[in-house]
Amino acid sequence: MRFHTRKWVKPEDLNPNGTLFGGKLLAWIDEELALYTIIQLENTRVVTKYMSEIDFKSSARQGDIVEIGIDVVKFGNTSLILKCAVRNMMTREIIITIDKTTMVNLDEEGKPKAHGKTQIEFVKDRL
Repeated sequence: MRFHTRKWVKPEDLNPNGTLFGGKLLAWIDEELALYTIIQLENTRVVTKYMSEIDFKSSARQGDIVEIGIDVVKFGNTSLILKCAVRNMMTREIIITIDKTTMVNLDEEGKPKAHGKTQIEFVKDRL
């Protein structure tokens, strides 16, 4: 799994228990999955269609740094299916895993659009 983004857990990210708020973490994940899909499919019009079971395994506290990791599970005709894990860089513990998230490629009218991609492409290889 490639870990792409790091986030620093700040006071505004905490729940009443003093740990990272799950909703904040899910927002970070959704944004990272969208950015990854936009880059892979070369289209800024993508949406999250589905997320499988979300498994919280541990937490993070203020001051911790977390990393978001993504792997491609499958290239669909109009979609990209991704898996995700977030780990605490300080403790190396996995915080959350999501086995499948479906991101859909859209056309100008917001309808699913075939993307023609079949494998991961790296930006450096496109240049």
